[in-house]
Amino acid sequence: MDFSFTEEQTLLEDSVTKYMQNDYDFESRQKLTRSELGYSAQNWSTFAELGWLGVPFSEADGGFGGGAIEAMLMAEIFGKALVVEPFLATIVLTGGAIKHGGTAEQKEKYLPGIIDGSVQGALAYAEPQGRFNLSDLTTKASKKDGGYVINGYKAVVLNGPAADILVVSARTSGEQRDTDGVSLFVVDANAAGVTRRDYPTVDGLRASEITFENVAVAADALLGEEGKGLGLLEHVIDDGILSVGAEAVGAMEVLYKDTVEYCKTREQFGQPIGKFQVLQHRMVDMFMEHEQSKSLMYMAAMRLDEGYGPEAQKAVSAFKVQVGKSGRFVGQNAVQLHGGMGMTDELNIGHYFKRLTIIDTLFGNVDFHLKRFGRL
Repeated sequence: MDFSFTEEQTLLEDSVTKYMQNDYDFESRQKLTRSELGYSAQNWSTFAELGWLGVPFSEADGGFGGGAIEAMLMAEIFGKALVVEPFLATIVLTGGAIKHGGTAEQKEKYLPGIIDGSVQGALAYAEPQGRFNLSDLTTKASKKDGGYVINGYKAVVLNGPAADILVVSARTSGEQRDTDGVSLFVVDANAAGVTRRDYPTVDGLRASEITFENVAVAADALLGEEGKGLGLLEHVIDDGILSVGAEAVGAMEVLYKDTVEYCKTREQFGQPIGKFQVLQHRMVDMFMEHEQSKSLMYMAAMRLDEGYGPEAQKAVSAFKVQVGKSGRFVGQNAVQLHGGMGMTDELNIGHYFKRLTIIDTLFGNVDFHLKRFGRL
């Protein structure tokens, strides 16, 4: 199997890597997490100017025709730098929903703004009672005056505070957990009846709890076919899993490499602790966990590039299980081998571990994806 990248993919990887190395240091990232916006609008504008925001979209939609592999390459490097700009929420999730399910008119209306960086988005899909079941919905959309009226509540809406548009899952028919009857809508984040409670997340990002109270939308707000939105939502979430999983792979690489370097310089009993065999074994295990995750990342990206279906879903779930297990192992050992300083806010180690911990619970944890893999 050929794992080599094309010339265009290599150029993209080099471009993103150089920017992160030269213009995105850890101290600057920490300042951004404490700012009111939570990320840099200037960085986002630069991402757009460099063409990164258009990479996953087709040339017909104004993008560069990239696919899952290109999105994976970018996300892995973002994970190494702990990027806080909302690439996942706006480009992968919101843009992905419109890319996969939108009409030509909807794509023309929303995608140019997403690609040029002027429009921020968020996917409002999760509800407290649903756990990771995408079809467990109490949010409802009822037909009225040729359009729809949405009522309900969404939890942990990533990038909710900055979003201009929301892609909202709601039940248009059936019982609470039926797989049929789920529909997706594009909603103005500032529409009458939309109220938000914003907060910072443990890993330094921003999210919202959003309530919809008699929010009226036109018929053309519907994404895809009414009542058949679950498949579209699953596709978008699986794209999101590849993205956050690639971030985790990037974060794990930084953690094991930084830990090896630290163990070469930290002395105990008159010699570097890296000379103790038991710690060498631990660091080799960290390396192996990262490599296994990276291998499954490539498989998941290739399966998604081949076309969305059961094989791609299986590969994505296998990748998510591996990332959950490996991320915990690498993160815990990096903190432990750094000793007490591994827990300090000033050192990057704890922040990578926090991101890995959140990624484990995003879009389904290890237990959920083991069961999904078994079903598939």
